[in-house]
Amino acid sequence: MAEYKGTHGIKVQTYTSDPGNPVIGQVWYNATANTLRVEALTTAGAWATAPATNTARRGLGSAGSATSGLIISGADAGTGGRETEVESWNGSSWTEVADLNSARWNLGGSGVSNTAAIAYAGSEANPSVSAKTESWNGSAWTEVADLNTARALLGSTGGSPYTAALAIGGTGATGPLYAQTESWNGTCWTEVADLNTARDYLSGAGITTAALGFGGYNGSSYIAITELWNGSSWTEVNDMTRPSGRGSMQGVGTTTAALSAGGSPPNVALTEDWNGTSWTETSDVPTGISGGGGIGSTVSAFIANGRQGPTSAISVNAYEWTGAGSPVIRTIDTN
Repeated sequence: MAEYKGTHGIKVQTYTSDPGNPVIGQVWYNATANTLRVEALTTAGAWATAPATNTARRGLGSAGSATSGLIISGADAGTGGRETEVESWNGSSWTEVADLNSARWNLGGSGVSNTAAIAYAGSEANPSVSAKTESWNGSAWTEVADLNTARALLGSTGGSPYTAALAIGGTGATGPLYAQTESWNGTCWTEVADLNTARDYLSGAGITTAALGFGGYNGSSYIAITELWNGSSWTEVNDMTRPSGRGSMQGVGTTTAALSAGGSPPNVALTEDWNGTSWTETSDVPTGISGGGGIGSTVSAFIANGRQGPTSAISVNAYEWTGAGSPVIRTIDTN
């Protein structure tokens, strides 16, 4: 039988069975295997492969946290047909749940968990775009009030379940780029102040009173422009690190701590970290990815699906981010 000794401060305790994972300040010593087990804090964020989704797709919506989220609709990997399928993430696996009422891709999603979210806008069939909004209560989708302006390829972010979301920029059916922003209050959409730069393929992070809109395509080139929303107006702040810009990124976080992962063109693995003032390049995603979904924060996040790798294949693969300063368990061989 293995014997474990644990230290916490100046105390030493002996255990006849595995005491589990230590916390900061504790060290477990396995006297049989001569190994130490400690909890440490990561010095830099990193990506790792995560459980795959059930359906390959691109241009999807997403909502929720790293332990409770949704990936919503999109276009399939075969014919490119629009999907209604929705998958729920519980922190360890993906499960198919009730479908959207309207199949679409390049839509927006907002919410804080896998039981409370909204999905809005997108493209139901080329070249049309949609103004439809659907609300999720954990078991079914219900159509609610439409956006004022139908659009696709928009940035999206939100906050409280059902009652707070932003629809940022995007494009119309025949190609005009929008600077328009709309705010959802749980009942209806209201037009608020425009972005300074009209664009589509942009990403968003934050809540309805404090948000970021970053990257995208301005009609002639991809851009690195970042704008900050304070609840009443947009202000240009520091650009992303690549002057050539990117679109179709997976974005998560807040106005003081956000991640931008992947993007195009072409599919890139670049990850940038926003600290409230500027962007810094950090650990790459294991492969290039664009047009997928992202949930979580700079502490813990998941991205999934989209076009991945050098062939831009539409994928089921997902990746988990563990941020700098996050606790991890280390086992050290003392032999």
